[in-house]
Order: sequence, then C-alpha cells, then structure tokens
Amino acid sequence: MKQIKVQINGKAISGHEGMTILEAADQGGIHIPTLCHRPELTPSGVCRVCVVEVKGAPRLVASCHTPISEGMVIVTNSQPVMEARRAVVELLLTGHTGSCVVDSEAHSCELHKLAAELEVGQPRFQVKKPRFYPVEEANKSVRRDMSKCILCGRCVRACRQIAKKDILAIAYRGFATKVVVDCDGSLNKNECIDCGVCIDFCPTSALNKPAKGVL
Repeated sequence: MKQIKVQINGKAISGHEGMTILEAADQGGIHIPTLCHRPELTPSGVCRVCVVEVKGAPRLVASCHTPISEGMVIVTNSQPVMEARRAVVELLLTGHTGSCVVDSEAHSCELHKLAAELEVGQPRFQVKKPRFYPVEEANKSVRRDMSKCILCGRCVRACRQIAKKDILAIAYRGFATKVVVDCDGSLNKNECIDCGVCIDFCPTSALNKPAKGVL
C-alpha cells in the first residue's frame, strides 16, 4: 500500500493511501474531537466538530472523511478551527432540549463532555420554539426521547451497518428534521427487541434502556 507523508501540527506523520486526516492524526497521537463519527461506522461529516485547517484549502475540512495526500500540511488547533468547533457545539447545545440537568444519564452525554473539553458555556442563542417530543416507551428494549436527539445519524448508520436491520432513517427538512421509524411511527418493532445497537451508538440519552418496571 502506498505510503503518504503529511505534517500535522508541525509533526511529520506517515500514513497510507485511503487514510483520513482523523486516522492519521490518531496514529500520530494527536487528538481531534468528534461527535457524529465512530470508527465502526462509515464517516458522514455531518456535525463538523472534527474540522481542521489544511494549507491551501479555501475552507476548513472535516477530518473524518477527508483523505490525506502527499505533503499535506494540517493544523488541528488553530484559532479558526477552535472557534468553528465551539460555534458548532454551542448551536448543538441550543437545540439539545430536554431535562438534561436532572437526567441521571447526563453524565454519559458526549455532547456535554465535548462542551466541557472545548470550554463552551451556556448557549448565547435562543430558539423561539424549542424542539420537543414526548418520550416514547412503546418498545420494551428502547426508550426514545427525541427532544435530546442532535441528529448526528449514528443510530441510523449503526442500525443499518452494524445491526443490519435498516429500521431508522432521517426524515423531513430544516428544523423539522427527525430520526424516524417507517413513516414516522412508533419504534414498536419486534426486530428491536433485545438488540440495543442504536443505544450503544447514541452520543446523548435520546436512546436509552427503559427504566426498570416499564413494560
């Protein structure tokens, strides 16, 4: 396999053809935060948290799906990069409604951990009409709270690529965009019983195991 040499934050790193910037950085011990990305899933680049600066590129690029090329010079922690990441996380927090403050599962929320890592405080933006969905507990294996969904798409890809079931999809447009089941129905599917793959890949507590005693 063809070897490719790049420079990340002034450090020379050798990779191979087909490797992404994120993979090359990880191989070189350089941390790039991610949210919609998981190594087990096909990269999507929807959240833009992993953006980096590439010399000669007209704009910041998502490192999770941008392949490295010979002589590429990359900066992962420049001021424009950090400002872009903080803005993305702040916007996600603005739309991340729900009872996270009193949620017993909030400690495992990757969005909140990322906000702490990037030192993002209370969002400055206000949503006139916050997204709110009733909690769904029709399935005895999966509890859904779409008010906490950040539309990263990890559950959709995990259901399709890992569980091989293709039950979830992203539907609608703009502010109405939502992860749905079939024609936006209930997740009362026999295929979901005792599966839990979507729960494992959800970065927030939008998908969780039902509380004991429920169904």
